[in-house]
Amino acid sequence: MKLVRVIDERGLELWGSLHSDQSVTELVGDGFGPWQDTGRKIVVARWLAPVKPVDIICIGLNYRRHAEEGKQPIPEQPVVFMKNCGAVQDPGQPIVLPRKLRSDAVDYECELAVVLGKRCHNVSREQAMDYVLGYTCANDVSARDWQMKWGGSQWCRGKTFSTFCPLGPCLVTPDEIPNPNALAIRTLLNGQVMQDWNTNDMIFDVPALIEFLSGSTVLLPGTVILTGTPHGVGSARKPPVFLQPGDTVTIDIEKIGALTNPVVAEEV
Repeated sequence: MKLVRVIDERGLELWGSLHSDQSVTELVGDGFGPWQDTGRKIVVARWLAPVKPVDIICIGLNYRRHAEEGKQPIPEQPVVFMKNCGAVQDPGQPIVLPRKLRSDAVDYECELAVVLGKRCHNVSREQAMDYVLGYTCANDVSARDWQMKWGGSQWCRGKTFSTFCPLGPCLVTPDEIPNPNALAIRTLLNGQVMQDWNTNDMIFDVPALIEFLSGSTVLLPGTVILTGTPHGVGSARKPPVFLQPGDTVTIDIEKIGALTNPVVAEEV
């Protein structure tokens, strides 16, 4: 199933099932299921992020080629940082370049997002996939100047500005993606392919991440795990390519779909 969260023509927030013809039918139930499809077609006025995260846990340097392009050693353990849930942005809505705390080095990062559907604590690798509610596309938007220069050696400031975590367009249940580490993943900037790789290049695959993150730690239902980005980020290019007002960024992942957001400057 492809689960979506939308606003309909009456202004109501609804859960729906996205079909191959792009029509949406209303689901009875919440974001964690079980769901019953009513068959009633929804007139979509606005697409929303398909999950309301309780936490957003992110993994850095989790693709071999990305670590190499940044001249970073391969991590021995997953590199973990967090995003504020207020950073979530909906499909089709703008990524806002910070101007109050100004950044002129805002980068894109295509990522596979894993959403947990159950309380998760000390889960083994063998059990890990039983806790997955589904998968969606994410853009780990990053202000590289705040991340690398002005963040006090912490990444969170540069990663968690408003709108810096677009999610969508749908949440795909595990029955449609039996192996999340075999998916083509791309970023397109104004139609030009910038990142084009496969999730099989992850240093720590999805079961390994769930096992590690739940170790001595409680992960709640609705936790979103951003699993890292492949090579091709703007900051590693010569010259660097950073987001500008008027740009359009698309994250495209096999079996999930395309998450597209325009780019604007913050009004201050």
